[in-house]
Amino acid sequence: MRKKLLLTFAIVVCFALGATVAQAKTLTLGLKGEPTSLDPHFHNVSANNMQALYIFDKLIRQDNRQKLQPGLAESWAPISETVWEFKLRKGVKFHDGSPFTAEDVKFTLERIPNVPNSPSSFSGFVNEIKTIDIVDANTIRLTTEKPSPLLPRQLAAFTIISKKNAEGASTADFNSGKAAIGTGPYALVKWERGDKIIYKRNDAYWGEKLPWDEIIVRPITNDGTRVAALKSGDVDLINFVPPADIDHLGKESKIHLSESPSTRLIYLHLDSDRDDSPTVTGNNGEKIKNPLKDPRVRKAISKAINRRAIAARIMDGLAVPASQMVPDGYEGTSTRLKPEAYDPKGAKKLLELAGYPEGFKIIINGPNDRYVNDSDIAQAIAQMLTKVGIKTEVSTMPKSVYFGRASKLEFSLMLVGWATDTGEQSNCLASLLHTYDADKGFGASNRGRYSNPQLDSMLEEALVTVDQDKHNDLIIKATEIGISDTGIVPIHYQVNVWGMKKGLDYNGRTDGYTIPREIISGK
Repeated sequence: MRKKLLLTFAIVVCFALGATVAQAKTLTLGLKGEPTSLDPHFHNVSANNMQALYIFDKLIRQDNRQKLQPGLAESWAPISETVWEFKLRKGVKFHDGSPFTAEDVKFTLERIPNVPNSPSSFSGFVNEIKTIDIVDANTIRLTTEKPSPLLPRQLAAFTIISKKNAEGASTADFNSGKAAIGTGPYALVKWERGDKIIYKRNDAYWGEKLPWDEIIVRPITNDGTRVAALKSGDVDLINFVPPADIDHLGKESKIHLSESPSTRLIYLHLDSDRDDSPTVTGNNGEKIKNPLKDPRVRKAISKAINRRAIAARIMDGLAVPASQMVPDGYEGTSTRLKPEAYDPKGAKKLLELAGYPEGFKIIINGPNDRYVNDSDIAQAIAQMLTKVGIKTEVSTMPKSVYFGRASKLEFSLMLVGWATDTGEQSNCLASLLHTYDADKGFGASNRGRYSNPQLDSMLEEALVTVDQDKHNDLIIKATEIGISDTGIVPIHYQVNVWGMKKGLDYNGRTDGYTIPREIISGK
């Protein structure tokens, strides 16, 4: 009898364990980009920022349309013109069980400007903060040198780390997992570079209920391979579905597609600073003074580009020709700016007026594994420029190589992408068009070293203007100056598409991020 009872008990236990295993949910994501680091403050680039949201939390969250929401801060308010107070969420714990407090916020804010060898720093988001005062464990006050109406938006651009685990830690310590201890929805298990990142659910997470026990992120750079992985069932969801695959995937009975408008701008940065630019020569290969310093040449390049053709043919309609750095309707966007009209005759005329009737030679550099159809876009632009007399060659490379070289200013004409961290245009101006100033954190991604004192002055005034209408007016005027002077050449805004197996749904985000806590059972 006793043996029979033991056997029955064993069967029940095995059944229960089997049920638990059966109910365990693993979500496998096939993502186009792999982070360069898991240090959330090392490199301000989308692939890194997205993975940071798996492990860490922001003080202030953004919803899928980048509107501000409470995060680790439950509320925030100005208590004077130069002081903001943040009330922190109580009871939040890091993955190791240690409590989240104001000390962690202070530590994070002080660390950001001091991350060694950062190729694109977050310091511009915190450079206005003069003092950090801890009122108590759940209250912190930030004093700025001048009024800072955008401070909450700026604090929504990065995640908070643990002082206990990150003090004295290097970027390598985050990459190994030693310091990658956050308050986020998932804890890092391991990162096998080039193969996968594995996360496990944080059962003590303060936020919404998490449907997935385990997340496996597989970086799949090649578009065809990523689509094939979805069709075969090797992954459950992919991002950046190639435009050419939309039609046939839409006909697959086991696959569901979801698309979203995007703030992802694809643009050209031009070396408008140096007399001797590295990839510009005369038609016979001789050294010449950098023609990109002349605004007429920059405008000629813009006029030579057929944006509608790129959107229709290269992007199969999943792009919107761009007029500025953020799509229409966002804060600080100009209603007067329109996408540059395709005008090859006008481009040739401007080149002639600038003293280059026979053009010159240049190389356009870009990544070949970062943005949707990035290499094809570079090729198309090269052909268009060549038609107006700027004889253009293409050199693309993996993003792991490209961004490091671009940050060292090795290129003259660069294909780049940018998605606003803050959901408005001042973020783009400060990073892309303000004169480079490492001490103040301006121009962190200004790889063309464009500089315009009038733009700088207007932007800096806007950043301390509390009146919202006046603030937006200054941002719009600064944007119009930079675009009219062709500090960058806007090409298009991506429309992002996700593909997933039936039974999943994802509403998509304007920042292009793929966030597991937002992936639900649906279609």
